[in-house]
Amino acid sequence: MPELPEVETSRRGILPYLKGQIIKQVVVRQPKLRWPIDVAISDAQGQIIIDIKRRAKYLLLQLTQNWIVIHLGMSGSLRIVKSNQRPDKHDHVDLVLENGVTLRYTDPRRFGSWLWTNSIDDLKQLKHLGLEPLSEEFSANYLFEKATNRNIPIKSWIMDNHIVVGVGNIYASESLFMAKINPHRKVNSLTLNEFERLVTAIKQVLTKSIEQGGTTLKDFVQSDGKPGYFVQKLQVYGREGEKCLICKSDIKSHRIGQRNTFYCEKCQK
Repeated sequence: MPELPEVETSRRGILPYLKGQIIKQVVVRQPKLRWPIDVAISDAQGQIIIDIKRRAKYLLLQLTQNWIVIHLGMSGSLRIVKSNQRPDKHDHVDLVLENGVTLRYTDPRRFGSWLWTNSIDDLKQLKHLGLEPLSEEFSANYLFEKATNRNIPIKSWIMDNHIVVGVGNIYASESLFMAKINPHRKVNSLTLNEFERLVTAIKQVLTKSIEQGGTTLKDFVQSDGKPGYFVQKLQVYGREGEKCLICKSDIKSHRIGQRNTFYCEKCQK
Protein backbone atom coordinates (compact mmCIF):
# COMPACT_ATOMS: atom_id res chain seq x y z
CA MET A 1 0.00 0.00 0.00
CA PRO A 2 1.39 3.43 -0.87
CA GLU A 3 2.31 5.21 2.37
CA LEU A 4 2.61 8.90 3.21
CA PRO A 5 5.97 9.41 1.42
CA GLU A 6 4.60 7.75 -1.73
CA VAL A 7 1.49 9.91 -1.64
CA GLU A 8 3.54 13.06 -1.05
CA THR A 9 5.84 12.03 -3.90
CA SER A 10 2.78 11.68 -6.13
CA ARG A 11 1.50 15.09 -5.05
CA ARG A 12 4.80 16.76 -5.89
CA GLY A 13 5.02 14.86 -9.16
CA ILE A 14 1.64 15.90 -10.52
CA LEU A 15 1.50 19.44 -9.08
CA PRO A 16 3.49 21.23 -11.85
CA TYR A 17 1.28 19.68 -14.54
CA LEU A 18 -2.09 20.35 -12.88
CA LYS A 19 -1.91 23.56 -10.87
CA GLY A 20 -3.62 26.45 -12.62
CA GLN A 21 -4.98 24.28 -15.42
CA ILE A 22 -8.60 24.05 -16.58
CA ILE A 23 -10.37 20.68 -16.45
CA LYS A 24 -11.77 19.77 -19.85
CA GLN A 25 -13.41 16.49 -18.88
CA VAL A 26 -13.57 13.79 -16.20
CA VAL A 27 -13.63 10.31 -17.74
CA VAL A 28 -14.83 7.57 -15.38
CA ARG A 29 -14.45 4.10 -16.89
CA GLN A 30 -15.00 2.22 -13.64
CA PRO A 31 -17.06 4.01 -10.97
CA LYS A 32 -17.01 1.09 -8.52
CA LEU A 33 -13.95 1.79 -6.41
CA ARG A 34 -13.84 1.55 -2.60
CA TRP A 35 -16.75 4.00 -2.65
CA PRO A 36 -18.78 4.62 -5.83
CA ILE A 37 -17.66 7.73 -7.69
CA ASP A 38 -20.30 10.45 -7.44
CA VAL A 39 -21.75 11.26 -10.87
CA ALA A 40 -21.58 14.92 -9.82
CA ILE A 41 -17.81 14.76 -10.35
CA SER A 42 -18.58 15.73 -13.95
CA ASP A 43 -19.22 19.22 -12.56
CA ALA A 44 -15.44 19.56 -12.39
CA GLN A 45 -15.53 20.37 -16.12
CA GLY A 46 -14.52 23.99 -16.67
CA GLN A 47 -13.12 24.46 -13.17
CA ILE A 48 -9.51 25.46 -12.49
CA ILE A 49 -7.23 23.35 -10.32
CA ILE A 50 -6.19 25.91 -7.71
CA ASP A 51 -3.83 23.69 -5.73
CA ILE A 52 -3.06 20.09 -4.72
CA LYS A 53 -2.68 19.40 -1.01
CA ARG A 54 -2.24 16.29 1.11
CA ARG A 55 -3.94 15.19 4.34
CA ALA A 56 -2.66 11.88 5.68
CA LYS A 57 -2.71 9.61 2.61
CA TYR A 58 -5.40 11.60 0.79
CA LEU A 59 -4.64 13.94 -2.10
CA LEU A 60 -6.85 17.03 -2.08
CA LEU A 61 -7.42 18.69 -5.45
CA GLN A 62 -8.75 22.16 -4.75
CA LEU A 63 -10.91 23.36 -7.64
CA THR A 64 -12.56 26.70 -8.24
CA GLN A 65 -15.73 25.61 -6.43
CA ASN A 66 -15.29 22.01 -5.27
CA TRP A 67 -12.73 19.42 -4.16
CA ILE A 68 -11.67 16.07 -5.57
CA VAL A 69 -10.20 13.86 -2.86
CA ILE A 70 -8.12 10.89 -4.04
CA HIS A 71 -6.92 7.90 -2.04
CA LEU A 72 -4.61 5.40 -3.76
CA GLY A 73 -5.82 2.41 -1.75
CA MET A 74 -3.78 -0.79 -1.97
CA SER A 75 -2.56 -0.59 -5.54
CA GLY A 76 -3.50 2.78 -6.97
CA SER A 77 -1.14 5.10 -8.82
CA LEU A 78 -1.30 8.37 -10.72
CA ARG A 79 0.48 9.14 -13.97
CA ILE A 80 0.76 12.13 -16.25
CA VAL A 81 0.03 11.11 -19.84
CA LYS A 82 -0.88 12.77 -23.11
CA SER A 83 -4.62 13.06 -23.56
CA ASN A 84 -4.57 10.93 -26.73
CA GLN A 85 -2.81 7.99 -25.03
CA ARG A 86 -5.05 4.94 -25.01
CA PRO A 87 -5.99 3.59 -21.57
CA ASP A 88 -5.06 0.14 -20.33
CA LYS A 89 -7.28 -2.37 -18.56
CA HIS A 90 -6.94 -0.94 -15.05
CA ASP A 91 -6.95 2.76 -15.97
CA HIS A 92 -10.22 3.70 -14.28
CA VAL A 93 -10.30 7.51 -14.17
CA ASP A 94 -8.88 10.32 -16.33
CA LEU A 95 -8.78 13.99 -15.44
CA VAL A 96 -8.40 15.55 -18.88
CA LEU A 97 -7.01 19.10 -19.00
CA GLU A 98 -7.38 21.71 -21.73
CA ASN A 99 -3.59 21.85 -22.16
CA GLY A 100 -3.51 18.31 -23.62
CA VAL A 101 -2.34 16.65 -20.42
CA THR A 102 -4.28 13.96 -18.56
CA LEU A 103 -4.00 12.77 -14.97
CA ARG A 104 -4.62 9.01 -15.21
CA TYR A 105 -5.59 6.87 -12.23
CA THR A 106 -4.69 3.18 -12.34
CA ASP A 107 -5.89 0.72 -9.70
CA PRO A 108 -5.92 -3.05 -10.35
CA ARG A 109 -7.52 -3.91 -6.99
CA ARG A 110 -9.95 -0.97 -6.95
CA PHE A 111 -9.50 -0.24 -3.23
CA GLY A 112 -8.75 3.41 -3.88
CA SER A 113 -11.27 6.22 -4.09
CA TRP A 114 -12.20 9.45 -5.88
CA LEU A 115 -14.45 11.54 -3.66
CA TRP A 116 -16.34 14.68 -4.67
CA THR A 117 -17.22 17.32 -2.08
CA ASN A 118 -18.10 20.97 -1.68
CA SER A 119 -16.01 21.25 1.48
CA ILE A 120 -13.26 19.03 2.87
CA ASP A 121 -14.35 20.11 6.36
CA ASP A 122 -17.51 18.04 5.88
CA LEU A 123 -15.76 14.93 4.58
CA LYS A 124 -16.07 12.10 7.10
CA GLN A 125 -12.91 10.39 5.87
CA LEU A 126 -10.80 13.36 7.02
CA LYS A 127 -12.44 13.89 10.39
CA HIS A 128 -10.79 12.57 13.57
CA LEU A 129 -7.38 12.23 11.93
CA GLY A 130 -4.33 12.81 14.11
CA LEU A 131 -1.49 15.25 13.55
CA GLU A 132 0.66 15.35 10.44
CA PRO A 133 4.05 13.85 11.39
CA LEU A 134 6.04 16.59 9.65
CA SER A 135 4.13 19.41 11.34
CA GLU A 136 5.48 21.53 14.17
CA GLU A 137 2.56 20.41 16.35
CA PHE A 138 3.79 16.81 16.26
CA SER A 139 6.21 16.86 19.17
CA ALA A 140 7.51 14.82 22.10
CA ASN A 141 5.25 16.72 24.48
CA TYR A 142 2.22 15.89 22.35
CA LEU A 143 3.04 12.15 22.40
CA PHE A 144 3.97 12.18 26.09
CA GLU A 145 0.58 13.65 27.00
CA LYS A 146 -1.30 11.22 24.74
CA ALA A 147 0.63 8.26 26.22
CA THR A 148 -0.91 8.53 29.68
CA ASN A 149 -2.47 5.18 30.69
CA ARG A 150 -1.85 3.66 27.26
CA ASN A 151 -0.67 0.09 27.77
CA ILE A 152 -0.17 -1.07 24.18
CA PRO A 153 3.01 -1.62 22.14
CA ILE A 154 4.57 1.61 20.88
CA LYS A 155 4.75 0.17 17.34
CA SER A 156 0.97 -0.21 17.11
CA TRP A 157 0.35 3.15 18.76
CA ILE A 158 2.37 5.28 16.36
CA MET A 159 0.56 3.56 13.47
CA ASP A 160 -2.81 4.74 14.84
CA ASN A 161 -4.14 7.49 12.56
CA HIS A 162 -5.99 9.03 15.49
CA ILE A 163 -2.59 9.81 17.05
CA VAL A 164 -0.45 10.64 14.04
CA VAL A 165 -1.18 10.03 10.36
CA GLY A 166 0.96 8.35 7.78
CA VAL A 167 3.42 6.34 9.90
CA GLY A 168 2.91 3.04 8.14
CA ASN A 169 4.44 -0.33 8.88
CA ILE A 170 7.73 0.25 7.09
CA TYR A 171 8.32 3.69 8.55
CA ALA A 172 7.28 2.66 12.07
CA SER A 173 9.93 -0.10 12.11
CA GLU A 174 12.58 2.18 10.65
CA SER A 175 11.81 5.06 13.03
CA LEU A 176 11.85 2.88 16.13
CA PHE A 177 15.20 1.47 15.08
CA MET A 178 16.64 4.95 14.56
CA ALA A 179 15.26 6.01 17.97
CA LYS A 180 16.69 2.84 19.62
CA ILE A 181 13.29 1.89 21.05
CA ASN A 182 12.06 -1.71 21.13
CA PRO A 183 8.75 -1.96 19.24
CA HIS A 184 7.25 -4.14 22.01
CA ARG A 185 7.68 -1.42 24.67
CA LYS A 186 4.42 -0.24 26.24
CA VAL A 187 3.52 3.31 25.32
CA ASN A 188 3.28 4.52 28.92
CA SER A 189 6.77 3.21 29.70
CA LEU A 190 8.51 5.69 27.40
CA THR A 191 10.17 8.77 28.84
CA LEU A 192 9.93 12.29 27.43
CA ASN A 193 13.51 11.93 26.20
CA GLU A 194 12.63 8.73 24.34
CA PHE A 195 9.66 10.46 22.74
CA GLU A 196 12.04 13.22 21.66
CA ARG A 197 14.19 10.64 19.90
CA LEU A 198 11.16 8.99 18.34
CA VAL A 199 9.64 12.22 16.97
CA THR A 200 13.02 13.20 15.53
CA ALA A 201 13.41 9.77 13.93
CA ILE A 202 9.91 9.77 12.39
CA LYS A 203 10.47 13.18 10.84
CA GLN A 204 13.91 12.21 9.51
CA VAL A 205 12.82 8.86 8.07
CA LEU A 206 9.76 10.30 6.33
CA THR A 207 11.63 13.35 5.03
CA LYS A 208 14.44 11.18 3.66
CA SER A 209 11.96 8.87 1.97
CA ILE A 210 10.11 11.77 0.35
CA GLU A 211 13.37 13.23 -0.91
CA GLN A 212 14.35 9.90 -2.46
CA GLY A 213 11.03 9.26 -4.12
CA GLY A 214 9.20 7.00 -1.72
CA THR A 215 9.68 3.36 -0.82
CA THR A 216 9.56 0.94 -3.73
CA LEU A 217 6.66 -1.46 -3.29
CA LYS A 218 5.53 -3.80 -6.05
CA ASP A 219 2.47 -1.68 -6.83
CA PHE A 220 3.94 1.82 -6.49
CA VAL A 221 5.35 4.04 -9.19
CA GLN A 222 5.84 7.77 -9.28
CA SER A 223 3.88 10.06 -11.60
CA ASP A 224 6.61 9.66 -14.23
CA GLY A 225 6.37 5.87 -14.06
CA LYS A 226 9.68 5.38 -12.22
CA PRO A 227 9.80 3.48 -8.90
CA GLY A 228 11.09 5.04 -5.71
CA TYR A 229 14.53 4.13 -4.42
CA PHE A 230 14.33 4.43 -0.63
CA VAL A 231 13.95 0.65 -0.24
CA GLN A 232 17.69 0.28 -0.82
CA LYS A 233 18.33 2.34 2.32
CA LEU A 234 16.12 0.43 4.78
CA GLN A 235 17.88 -0.42 8.03
CA VAL A 236 15.67 -3.19 9.46
CA TYR A 237 12.43 -3.62 7.52
CA GLY A 238 12.41 -6.84 5.49
CA ARG A 239 15.87 -7.84 6.78
CA GLU A 240 14.98 -10.70 9.14
CA GLY A 241 18.00 -12.92 9.75
CA GLU A 242 20.42 -10.42 8.22
CA LYS A 243 23.02 -8.61 10.29
CA CYS A 244 22.22 -5.34 11.99
CA LEU A 245 24.11 -2.56 10.26
CA ILE A 246 25.10 -1.14 13.66
CA CYS A 247 25.93 -4.05 16.00
CA LYS A 248 26.00 -7.03 13.59
CA SER A 249 23.37 -8.96 15.59
CA ASP A 250 20.64 -10.78 13.67
CA ILE A 251 17.58 -8.71 12.79
CA LYS A 252 14.46 -10.20 14.37
CA SER A 253 10.88 -10.29 13.09
CA HIS A 254 7.71 -10.55 15.15
CA ARG A 255 4.04 -9.85 14.51
CA ILE A 256 2.65 -6.89 16.44
CA GLY A 257 -0.95 -5.96 15.76
CA GLN A 258 -1.07 -8.43 12.85
CA ARG A 259 1.83 -6.63 11.14
CA ASN A 260 5.38 -7.92 10.63
CA THR A 261 7.77 -5.89 12.75
CA PHE A 262 11.53 -5.86 12.24
CA TYR A 263 13.99 -4.81 14.94
CA CYS A 264 17.36 -5.39 16.60
CA GLU A 265 17.13 -6.72 20.15
CA LYS A 266 20.57 -5.38 21.04
CA CYS A 267 20.22 -1.86 19.67
CA GLN A 268 16.58 -1.28 20.61
CA LYS A 269 15.74 -1.21 24.33
